[in-house]
Amino acid sequence: MKPHKPIYALMLAFALFLTNFSCNIEPIERVAKIDSDSDGIDDSVDNCPSISNPNQEDDDNDGIGNLCDDDFLNVVSPLAICENGFADIYPCNGYDLMAHIPLSVFGASAGNDSWGWTDPETGKEYALMATNNSTAFIDISDTENPIYLGKLPTATISSPWRDVKVYKNHAFIVADNNTGEDSHGMQIFDLTRLRNIPNPPEVFVADNRLTNIGRAHNIVINEDTGYAYIVGGSRSNTFAGGPIFINIQDPKNPVLEGGFAEGNYSHDAQVVTYNGPDAEHNGKEILIGSNENEVVIADVTNKSNPSIISTISYNNVWYAHQGWFTEDMSYFILGDELDELRIGINTRTIILDFRDLDNPQFHFDYLGPSQSIDHNGYVNGNSYFQASYRAGLRVLDVSQIQNETIVETAFFDTYPEDNGTAFDGAWSVYPFFESGNIVISDINRGLFVVRKSDF
Repeated sequence: MKPHKPIYALMLAFALFLTNFSCNIEPIERVAKIDSDSDGIDDSVDNCPSISNPNQEDDDNDGIGNLCDDDFLNVVSPLAICENGFADIYPCNGYDLMAHIPLSVFGASAGNDSWGWTDPETGKEYALMATNNSTAFIDISDTENPIYLGKLPTATISSPWRDVKVYKNHAFIVADNNTGEDSHGMQIFDLTRLRNIPNPPEVFVADNRLTNIGRAHNIVINEDTGYAYIVGGSRSNTFAGGPIFINIQDPKNPVLEGGFAEGNYSHDAQVVTYNGPDAEHNGKEILIGSNENEVVIADVTNKSNPSIISTISYNNVWYAHQGWFTEDMSYFILGDELDELRIGINTRTIILDFRDLDNPQFHFDYLGPSQSIDHNGYVNGNSYFQASYRAGLRVLDVSQIQNETIVETAFFDTYPEDNGTAFDGAWSVYPFFESGNIVISDINRGLFVVRKSDF
């Protein structure tokens, strides 16, 4: 029996409806969207899923957003980029200006020495800048926002010569003034106090002070042995202005262990645990004294019996001021502070061959591009970083020093007026921060932090 036509038509229509519905229904989404940083972009396609970056910037097109890319995380904006030969008003080549703090911030009228400290716990970098009346402490770990934390005032009176070095998280500070033997002495300051300064800047008090050494022009520290060497003291003291040996292995409790008068007055020095080409002296504590009219090489391993190994002078000696070993301890790079002024020559750097400490030799002279006076200089790797007064920081490539070749590769001039022969501008430089930040202390303009442009 055939179905009734109206019922058949109804059944057919219902079947067609079911077929059409099953063909057009969308599948249920099986995976829920995840947007961890709430920037509107699903983690599955977000090039930086942990940090909000809705514009998905990726400057080097490596698939990693700038805010998550190690290539960009440590990039900070310079205060002034070195371009077309200038960073702001400062002549430059290859170094950007990262930060600048004028002397007025420190309540000082003249700057001199500087050093640096990296906190081993936090990795923060601090600049230590000596001035005529204090030592200032500046947190430069964020150069876009440097923090002047405070200062340690001079122990006596103001002085145009103040020097600071660091050992075991402590700063050791001396000053050269003319108030007698019981004068400034050596201040000791625990740098870990800088970790928590709630209301900077503070006026600090020293943790200790060694007073029986009189005045001093410089302090040198051998971090390998834990000895400080006070140099440039009074010529009338027990050691005739020669090095005074201070055991600082317990930093807050220094112990005077003698001195060395045989080499006479020492203006500045470097002391190392020797590991150079002269095998006879390996492992010994060697002092290289810049002693006005000559350079003295001495063995100071035995503090009760130091001895001169050899001495060397050079042509047109006026004032053997300060020097530093090359990394391999084969050559010594020396600055004479008065030769440009007295002879009228371009900046002269004297290179001495120290491959045989018993028989040092003159190697060659390097002459710079101007007649500015060279002051303090330090070697890091194949570069010699020279504070050259009115010519500012000069960076010299010494990789070919054995071939009597030195090439200036970069500079940053903190004294833009001129590169003349006078005692203004860059006093010292600290080039040992792992970040590449370089501290320059300027007599007239205060603290500068610069960094290689393509670092």
